[in-house]
Amino acid sequence: TRKVATKIATAALTPPVEITQQRVREFLGKPKFDNEVAARTAVPGVATGLAVTGSGGDVLFVEATATTASKGQGSLILTGQLGDVMKESAQIALSYVRSHAADLGIEADSIEKAFHIHVPAGAVPKDGPSAGVTMTTAIVSLLTGRAVRSTVGMTGEVTLQGLVLPIGGVKQKVLAA
Repeated sequence: TRKVATKIATAALTPPVEITQQRVREFLGKPKFDNEVAARTAVPGVATGLAVTGSGGDVLFVEATATTASKGQGSLILTGQLGDVMKESAQIALSYVRSHAADLGIEADSIEKAFHIHVPAGAVPKDGPSAGVTMTTAIVSLLTGRAVRSTVGMTGEVTLQGLVLPIGGVKQKVLAA
């Protein structure tokens, strides 16, 4: 690399230079970019989705958390400037998870909690049914304690039976990924 050549030229190193696994970071330097997806999805309750926007496609994150339900408090809080269709997708996702908890390996007492689903970038309006499978996955991830792989992105409307319906905007979503 250029750093090695410079060190040889300034007599800081003498050839031949052995580049071991321990010295790779020293010679290559700090990584040029951080893997944002891996960092954000490393915890249970976060899933990566693909969406169509006015300017093409985008990667979005869905975060889910659970709290003890208070008397009179709704069982589902939604934030992130979600449209009506996306809010319905979240309700369907939660209904599916609650009705199939045993099949999904989820303890019965954990589904009685109040849930909060957030889609970051709150200033950007979001709508459409395609985040349904991502919301479902985020909730299941949270309740099973298993993080979703950072290399997995998903899109699709989910039904109350757990079917994922055909998607639109494939080209834009693939380019975003």
